[in-house]
Amino acid sequence: MVLIALLLRLGYIVGDHTYKFKTLDDNFSFGFEMGRIGRSLAEGHGFSSPFSGSTGPTAWEPPLYPMLIAGVFKLFGVYTRASALLLLSISSLFSALTCIPIFLIGLRCFSEKVAVWSAWTWALLPNVIFWCTRWVWETSLATLLLAWIFWLTLIAEEREGWKPWIQFGVLWGIAALINTSLLSFLPASALWIWWRRAKLGKPSLPGLLFASMTFVACIAPWVIRNQLTFGQFIFIRSNFGVELRLGNGPGADGTWMDYLHPTKNVGQLVLYRQLGEIAYIEQRKREALAYIREDYARFARLSLNRFIYYWGGLPSPSGSGLAGVLKNSLFLASSVLAFWGLGRALRRRRPGAWLFLWLALCYPLVYYIAFPHPRYRHPIEPELGILVLYVISEAKPRPRHQGPGTSCKT
Repeated sequence: MVLIALLLRLGYIVGDHTYKFKTLDDNFSFGFEMGRIGRSLAEGHGFSSPFSGSTGPTAWEPPLYPMLIAGVFKLFGVYTRASALLLLSISSLFSALTCIPIFLIGLRCFSEKVAVWSAWTWALLPNVIFWCTRWVWETSLATLLLAWIFWLTLIAEEREGWKPWIQFGVLWGIAALINTSLLSFLPASALWIWWRRAKLGKPSLPGLLFASMTFVACIAPWVIRNQLTFGQFIFIRSNFGVELRLGNGPGADGTWMDYLHPTKNVGQLVLYRQLGEIAYIEQRKREALAYIREDYARFARLSLNRFIYYWGGLPSPSGSGLAGVLKNSLFLASSVLAFWGLGRALRRRRPGAWLFLWLALCYPLVYYIAFPHPRYRHPIEPELGILVLYVISEAKPRPRHQGPGTSCKT
């Protein structure tokens, strides 16, 4: 299954020439901010300059994926097609490997049929293949990590010794240094482990403390680097204030106001360079908070819009026609089926049902207050897909109506 998924993705990359990124704007579409930081690292300028030109040290993005890009750039050239092909292939491998935890989760929580269907769906579904074959970004790796963490959380009640706690802490540390949004699920996963083990009379507090120390040890070097570089505490990445402003301000409608981003707005880029990264982000955060405090009812309406767009799809751009409507309809249908499956799993007390619920509740929260994007749902798509396939597998044909005088043979 993993091999077929990988070959399918590699075939799509080569067949559709997705490794041929546009060279406009100095190759910015090749990795965007992460590509810029990767270039800076590969050229010996350190973790810096997420936009155009040399703008100094940055914490705009978490460190691990830009470092991966930098390593590939060092070996195969900066912004070359060989580098693009390798980076997309690595993302495709991450995506293909996700079939394994999907199968294991489906098998433990539901049935072999759900496990097989879910994993094959992940292997073959076009919208899954899209992100790993077209975006040089951490999306597929973050998805794989979260799926493994979800699986390890499910089986933690059965495992003994220190090894499971080390794995838990290390995986969460790597996840934090890949995509900090994943951390919204950390408290729920830790509490789940404590609760499940407590029901069995097993101790978990020493293990959770050890896992916490392991997690801190993983992220500490980067946090210390930020402290030494910027003279203040920055928890892994710095740019939340800007992201908050891009969803909250004059003209906000619940979508991403990308025209205010430094990559698309020359004035904002000039301001970023003048103020420096930390001062610029702080100013944008103050603007966003002032806008929110000005009218909390308006912020609540915007957050509701963002909730709808996260689960139902962004408004279709003008001119998209039937294709846009169909795309959003499928996106919404998958959400409806996933929540239907979740409700059924809770009613039937399926193993892990509450963990699915906490993931669906916790992970999207930050996007309800900032802004949604289809890519932001991808890290939890494996779990949503399992719920969708579960409810489909439970569907039974309606018995035929037997008229008067007819017999029913068995």
